[in-house]
Amino acid sequence: MHDKHSPKLRFLGATDTVTGSRYLLGFQGSRILVDCGLFQGYKRLRERNRRPFPVAPSSIDAVLLTHAHLDHTGYVPALVRDGFRGPVYATHGTSQLCKLLLPDSGHLQEEEARYAGHTGSSVHVPALPLYTAADAVKSLNSFRPVDFNATIEVAPAIDATFVPAGHILGAAQILLQLGGHTVHFTGDLGRADDPFMYPPRDLEETDVLVTESTYGNRAHPLGSSENELEEVVNRVTKRGGVILIAAFAVGRAETLMLQLARLRRKGSIPDIPVYLNSPMAIDASYMYQQHPEEHRLRPEEFKGMYALATMTRSADDSKLLNLRGGPMIIISASGMLTGGRILHHIQAYGSDPKNALVLSGYQAAGTRGAALAGGARELRIYGQDVPIRAEVVQLEGFSAHADADAIIRWMRSAPRAPRMTYVTHGEPDASDALRLRIKRELGWNARVPEYLETISLQAPD
Repeated sequence: MHDKHSPKLRFLGATDTVTGSRYLLGFQGSRILVDCGLFQGYKRLRERNRRPFPVAPSSIDAVLLTHAHLDHTGYVPALVRDGFRGPVYATHGTSQLCKLLLPDSGHLQEEEARYAGHTGSSVHVPALPLYTAADAVKSLNSFRPVDFNATIEVAPAIDATFVPAGHILGAAQILLQLGGHTVHFTGDLGRADDPFMYPPRDLEETDVLVTESTYGNRAHPLGSSENELEEVVNRVTKRGGVILIAAFAVGRAETLMLQLARLRRKGSIPDIPVYLNSPMAIDASYMYQQHPEEHRLRPEEFKGMYALATMTRSADDSKLLNLRGGPMIIISASGMLTGGRILHHIQAYGSDPKNALVLSGYQAAGTRGAALAGGARELRIYGQDVPIRAEVVQLEGFSAHADADAIIRWMRSAPRAPRMTYVTHGEPDASDALRLRIKRELGWNARVPEYLETISLQAPD
């Protein structure tokens, strides 16, 4: 990273894509990695996961995680296996959720490798997982939970403060101080009007801002997400169909159950069976209960959510749901149809027009979810082409990300303009649209960095 003594920032991911968040900071011989995510979606992006890490993992002093989603944490097991020996700093909520997400990710990597081995579709013989569940469990020993709002020294002359970002349990913005320079990473910013999580903390003074731009070119609809859900449930129930809801196991499943419980209580939807078919979502919900200071829910609302749904843990119970038929609601992962139990349900129910397949969040380019949202009527699942004749619904109001208007509003809270704002973690159109708005509406310097680009954090003389 050029001269070791001036602070540098290198973009190792989340450029030209919403996945693979990885930012490398170098200062006075120390190296800090902010986020250590998996690339997801298009094959050319996923292939980056397989390449050697751009710097030796053993040369990194510490990893800081903004939140638990795999596009921000999913590479940690590989980094530790390949020689990283430092601490992984994350909030208590993020550390807890990673105990669920990382071993599950390792398990899925192993499953995919086995499948590739059977079908001969792997370039490796035998097909190798990116990492194993055992690698993931081992990496959890590196985690060092930190409190929100506490400033800690993460390397000599580098201090970090984790402040609330909303979004999901444990999600943080990270403010770094390197010598006399400050860099603020948004992580993923939550919504001010989220029914579940509190809003993100206002932006404080910073020299350099690194912002996400997932919805940089979009506005969330004005209608309520509850109404959207009510309409789908009533429409599909009338025709005796199955409502399959693809949900991110952390955050989204809870929000959906909360809204369904509220609708049921008001008598706005019929009393049909609801199944939460995701062991991880079930476990994550209990973790949310342990952190009442981070979300808006009262204990009785949690009770109502759990009374509403049948928790499906075993694979056998999951398979039985495929024989049951409608009307019923199944909430299952993964949210972008990249893997998990939802795929088996699509094989069972996707070809019947009386059923509905509901997408409840952002669909990254190159995923099955994005293909479906874009009008695809056939999905390749476990080597078979599955015709999709079920109604496809994309719920626009359930995103856990701030939209473009909300990001601009959040930026206005800063006491002064950052010297530079780097727009990352968005598809190219979204990042560029947000960059333009930041320049035009706020008058700030902003640009979209290149993959593997290194920039100096030193102010020009």
